[in-house]
Amino acid sequence: MHPDTEVDVAGLVLRSPLMVASGVLGSSPSLIRIIATNPDVGAVVTKTVTYRPRTGYENPTLVDLGYGFLNAMGLPNPGYSEYRFELGSIKKSLEIPLIVSIGPSDEGEAEEMVEELDSVADGFEVNLSCPHVENLGMEVGSDASKASGIVKAVRGSTGKPVLVKISPNVTDFVANARSAVEAGADAITAINTVRGMAIDVNAMRPVLSNVYGGLSGKAIHPVAVRIVFELYEKIKAPIVGCGGVYDWRDAVELILAGATAVQIGSAIAHSQTGLKVFNEIGEGVRRYLALKGFSSVKQIIGLAHS
Repeated sequence: MHPDTEVDVAGLVLRSPLMVASGVLGSSPSLIRIIATNPDVGAVVTKTVTYRPRTGYENPTLVDLGYGFLNAMGLPNPGYSEYRFELGSIKKSLEIPLIVSIGPSDEGEAEEMVEELDSVADGFEVNLSCPHVENLGMEVGSDASKASGIVKAVRGSTGKPVLVKISPNVTDFVANARSAVEAGADAITAINTVRGMAIDVNAMRPVLSNVYGGLSGKAIHPVAVRIVFELYEKIKAPIVGCGGVYDWRDAVELILAGATAVQIGSAIAHSQTGLKVFNEIGEGVRRYLALKGFSSVKQIIGLAHS
């Protein structure tokens, strides 16, 4: 008999602790519909949608470094109002929670976005940590007062679970996470990408058109584990781990550190099996639990602390 993999993230019941990370497959309704049928996917987080439509940055916007991706896409999206119609076309057919990622720049935008998107969302993930967009993401999240105001506005506009995605690029991520929880966040997603850059040694120029980008993938996994571990000891809220989950060991490591669920992103592109990476990781987690004598994945959440 397989161990139970169901988890509860701030009231969202997930059949598996594995989630699709924002911006990976949540870019179109058809992709969301496909991945939602995978039994080892517990929830899908959409791409981050902003108040106004964004075209994003000019190419090149993505570099495959082998050990991860460096990207500066610029949050391209059709704007929250148009995206609501796109998500509405598939929402009723989904059997798993759909978490809408939003990137408001102030309280007013947050209220309007959440009020309109509430009909198609099972929960919200507030992106206060994108490292390469002006007046959004980390620039907003680094301002404690503004970030707190946005979270309060989101909390006051919906009765559904609110997750806040924090940055590893700030001096005191614990304070940021604690402030988000105090403002009404039900859970914390840790972490977003690490700010970095790449230089073409032949052209002798930065590779990305935006110069700076966000590093994801295997390279940032130890950073994610450390931050999840510290947050588990210092805040009283569920944590969703994100960063470099490529196999079952990576997923289990984050859960042992304190994550209730884990998000998967870069591994989908780097895996030779594509979307089947969720099945490979899910089966690996179940085998690990059975081998160690656990009947439920809930039994190992934060176990590394004991």
